[in-house]
Amino acid sequence: MTASTAPGTAARRRPHRSRALGRLVFLGPGLVFLAAFLLVPLALVLSYTLFRRGRFGGVVYEATGENFTRLLDPLYLDVVVGSLKLAGLATLIALLVGYPTAYLIAQLPRKWKTIALVAIVLPFWTNFLVRIYAWIVLLSGPGLVNSVLVKLGLVDKPLELLYNQGTIVTGLVYSYLPLMVLPLYAAIEKLDPQLREASANLGARPVRTFVSVTLPLTLPGVLTGCLFVFVPSFGNFVIPELLGGGRSIMVGNLIRDQFLKARDWPFGATLSLALLAVLIVLLLLQAWSSRRA
Repeated sequence: MTASTAPGTAARRRPHRSRALGRLVFLGPGLVFLAAFLLVPLALVLSYTLFRRGRFGGVVYEATGENFTRLLDPLYLDVVVGSLKLAGLATLIALLVGYPTAYLIAQLPRKWKTIALVAIVLPFWTNFLVRIYAWIVLLSGPGLVNSVLVKLGLVDKPLELLYNQGTIVTGLVYSYLPLMVLPLYAAIEKLDPQLREASANLGARPVRTFVSVTLPLTLPGVLTGCLFVFVPSFGNFVIPELLGGGRSIMVGNLIRDQFLKARDWPFGATLSLALLAVLIVLLLLQAWSSRRA
């Protein structure tokens, strides 16, 4: 019996081996790319955290734990807290603007939905730096905004609209608002309209229907959109540098300065690792909250 069943077992194993080989062929290039450009650089960053800075910069391969203790320095903690505040405020504003926008798009006819969604993602077709420099042109002293305000008589002299935290938040919201709208639109689009009709038939007002039906069912989209906006805002360094004039330092600017100006690669790697740890925690919280929701 064993001899007779062996050929059948081998025949059954061949399709499994073929499927496994096919998966390996298709996954191989992606896995090699991730290993070469993600895992290897990450391993280098992790290794740098264990060493100290040389006298003239770079890395001296002498083991030390000083880089991790420096993270608790009030100077760096203030930068982290400030970055959290700016990123959190930008995320909140993006949510308050993005949710009504996504809700209205979901109510449009199919033809206009496509046009509205294209308009939402249209800024991504333009270079990121070009869009940021456009804001500088608009908000500068002789820019369009100040010129209109002066001509209308609303102000006597041009306002200082650039190089402050409000401008940084504005740039963050403008840059990442589509990343809030799209997940919200996908969540709202999946809603069964009969649920809202049932709520209205039971006597619930529109506000009560939104709070009790619409918002809880779209909460996964809200969490995803908030994560998509908060993560790049927290680590951004271009917007604070250009729109903030370098007056407000965020975590991204601090990491860049450690590598390019201070040439303190070990501490810069430690800051990068801390930022990565924060983002991983946020991803885990978002996944857990989505499952609970």
